Amino acid sequence: MALSEEDVRLLAKELWDAERGSAPTQPISARYPGADIDDAYRIQLDGVRLRTQAGDVVRGHKVGLTARVMQQQFGVTRPDFGHLLGSMFHPEGEPLPVDELIAPRVEPELAFLLDKPLRGPGVTVADVLAATAFVLPALEIIDSRIQDWKIGIVDTVADNASSARVVLGGTRTPLSEVDPRLIGVVLRRNGEIVETGASGAVLGNPAQAVAWLANTIAGHGGVLNPGDLIMPGTCTRAVDMAPGDTVRADFDRLGHVGISFSSAEEGAAA
Repeated sequence: MALSEEDVRLLAKELWDAERGSAPTQPISARYPGADIDDAYRIQLDGVRLRTQAGDVVRGHKVGLTARVMQQQFGVTRPDFGHLLGSMFHPEGEPLPVDELIAPRVEPELAFLLDKPLRGPGVTVADVLAATAFVLPALEIIDSRIQDWKIGIVDTVADNASSARVVLGGTRTPLSEVDPRLIGVVLRRNGEIVETGASGAVLGNPAQAVAWLANTIAGHGGVLNPGDLIMPGTCTRAVDMAPGDTVRADFDRLGHVGISFSSAEEGAAA
C-alpha cells in the first residue's frame, strides 16, 4: 500500500464532493501512480464511512467488470465490488434527473435478494442459490466521478466501483423457477435495440459473481447479510444516457424494468 491515511481521507472526500457537485476530478492513478488496489478499497471504504455518517445506509453490494465485454470496454482484467447505499435506489416509474449525474451509463442486471447470510471464504454457487430469496430484473446506472471515464482498476474501485443509481423491476422470481446461467436480456434505448446478452456472460453464472463477492469481501472484514441486494454485473456493454432518453431491459422469464431520464428543469416542471 502506497497511500497514507491522510491521502486516503482526502481522496475519499474529493470523490464524495465530486459526486455531490456533479463535477468530476482527475484520475487518481495518474496522480498517485504507486497506489494499488488495496489503497483503492481503503478509499472506497472511507467514502462509505463519510456517507453513512451523513445519514445514508448500506443496502447491499455490486460486482462490476464481471463480463469480458465490460472488461474490454474499460480496459481492465478483473472484477471489482462496491457498496449500494439507500440513496442510490430510484423508483422505476419516476424520471431520473440526469443532471444529478456526470456521465451516466446504463447496464441491465439480474439482482439477487438474500434471505440468509453469506460469509466467506469458501462460499460456493450452491451456497448462493440456497441463500437467495428471489431475483429481480434491474438496471444499474453507473457514473464516474473521474473526468471523461479515464479510469483504471484503482480509479473505479476508489470511486465505489462507479456506482450511481439502481432501478428495480417489480417481478420477483425464485431461483427454483429459472436457471440463472440461461437468461437472455434485450436492452432498448428509445425503443431501439442497443444491446443483447445472456446471463452466462457474467463469470459463467451470475451466482458465481455473488460467491466471488462474498469471498472477496471477507478479506476486507465484510459479510453479506439477509436483506442485502446484490448486483452481480452486466452481461452487455454499458450504454450512454442523455436527457430525454428512455431505456428498457427485457429479461427472459423475469419480466422487464425501465427508466426515463430528464433534466433537473424538466423534473421540477413536472
